Amino acid sequence: MNISYHGHSVVKIETNGTTILIDPFINGNSLTDLVVDDVKPDIIILTHGHGDHLGDTVELAKRHNALVIAVAELEHYLSAQGVERTHGMSIGGAYQFDFGKVKFTPAFHGTGLMQENGEIIYLGMPAGILFMAEGKTVYHAGDTAVFSDMKLIGERHPIDLAFLPIGDNFTMGPEDAALAAEFLQAKQVVPIHFNTFPVIKQDPQTFIDLLTNKNGKVLEAGESIEL
Repeated sequence: MNISYHGHSVVKIETNGTTILIDPFINGNSLTDLVVDDVKPDIIILTHGHGDHLGDTVELAKRHNALVIAVAELEHYLSAQGVERTHGMSIGGAYQFDFGKVKFTPAFHGTGLMQENGEIIYLGMPAGILFMAEGKTVYHAGDTAVFSDMKLIGERHPIDLAFLPIGDNFTMGPEDAALAAEFLQAKQVVPIHFNTFPVIKQDPQTFIDLLTNKNGKVLEAGESIEL
């Protein structure tokens, strides 16, 4: 399994001939190395409905007939936007697909999409993602605060690689993210959701230095890890 990071919270997983994109925020993402016209996902998994995570989902899904997996309210919204292949889930639920198993975990954050008239459409609860394939488990925390049940997530699902937000202001900062890493006991930890906007400017090395298990790695956009 090859897992690569592409700026902000964009993660790509390649497993058994399947390309999975998590939170494909590409257009408008100054830190990504990806170009929408060059990306060909088979599967898109979303943590929540904010624009910097929903991103280019509708365009990519329609262009490539990709299956989009999201919490039920967000899945219904995408169906209404003309996305033909969707699969709705909810927090705590898991489903075994032919490419791997997906489970949604809690995340403490907001959700919703601002419309041109100022109305905010509610798009369900935010989530984290556990993805399991080839005997490995990858955890994408989405946008979240630290919470003590991360210990339970790590105990129930031994994690090989965890992606944790460190940007502060909207999510955990480096100190809380380091505590989250301790709770999760993942074998490797990668920081995400930082430096895209001035308000979430962080030095990722600060987060790495705070890790008690010294198991962190900063990935530049386009860099990958093999599991």
